[in-house]
Amino acid sequence: MLLLVGLGNPGSEHKRQRHNVGFMAVDAIAEQHNFQPFKKRFQGELAEGVLSGTKTLLLKPQTYMNLSGKSVGEAAHFYKLPPAQVVVVHDELDLAAGKIRMKTGGGHAGHNGLRSVDAAIGADYRRLRIGIGHPGKDRVLGYVLQNFGAEEHDWLDPLLAAIAAEAGYLARNDDTGFMTKVALRLQPPKTEKTKES
Repeated sequence: MLLLVGLGNPGSEHKRQRHNVGFMAVDAIAEQHNFQPFKKRFQGELAEGVLSGTKTLLLKPQTYMNLSGKSVGEAAHFYKLPPAQVVVVHDELDLAAGKIRMKTGGGHAGHNGLRSVDAAIGADYRRLRIGIGHPGKDRVLGYVLQNFGAEEHDWLDPLLAAIAAEAGYLARNDDTGFMTKVALRLQPPKTEKTKES
């Protein structure tokens, strides 16, 4: 079993904010793979489905970002899942916008959602880090709580679609394969250079 957690804040006012890109990714996976509707459970919204033959639970904590671990901890402990079977999807300031990285364990780098999850289940879970770019040290809070700009959807929408399409690799515990397949989907098509006559 896989517990795939998207981090974000509940409420329509937060829906399109950069801090909610984890929710956006989980929603894209649910839609692409025909998961059951989300239901209120574990202080969050939970949807069940299958990725690559593996029963998968999608979780969107509704505790607000800073208390995400309450929801993740309840779900992980109920299903007796070790951290290796938990993937947390979150926004990452220290990656360029549109870049993604998989990582297992490590620090929270000041991300309060990760800090809360660390406290609940330890730090050895897998993370899908989605880059949103860094606005500069003094502007972080306002930046993460702003909606994605219209021009950012040029990279965001294809990225979310690619993550959803290749999510089966996460269920197979093939993080390298996942990264490779997402990158291939996002590469611009090669155009033939016309020869000068």
